[in-house]
Amino acid sequence: MAALRYLLDTGVLMRHLRGRRDVVRFTRGLGRKKHVAVSAITHLELLVGAHQEEEYDTRKFLSRFRTIPVDADIGQRAGQLIRQQRAKGRALGIPDAIIAATALQHGLTLVTFNPKDFGLPGLQLYPLDLLP
Repeated sequence: MAALRYLLDTGVLMRHLRGRRDVVRFTRGLGRKKHVAVSAITHLELLVGAHQEEEYDTRKFLSRFRTIPVDADIGQRAGQLIRQQRAKGRALGIPDAIIAATALQHGLTLVTFNPKDFGLPGLQLYPLDLLP
């Protein structure tokens, strides 16, 4: 198996599922390389947001990517990130903290449309907010 390099944020996959062409091209290109993963939290967020008739297609789409489960190390790291941000007067929600902790724990670059949500020390970002 090829080494993982990227972790896709939920917003990237939501835009793909909604048919945004530039995002579809981008994710298809990454997916072919087998360097891409998603967090178990992303599964949760996408399936909660899917209508019943979309669930099968959403699950099928998610099966293209390796899913990284939330383990104790990721949970602890997410908690640290939340506390660090709180000490700086910034809010970091639990889902974003878990996604960021997953990327940090596995040395992955986080692909996101929301780089401002993830201004965390040591976290490498691939911002898509400037896609045409």
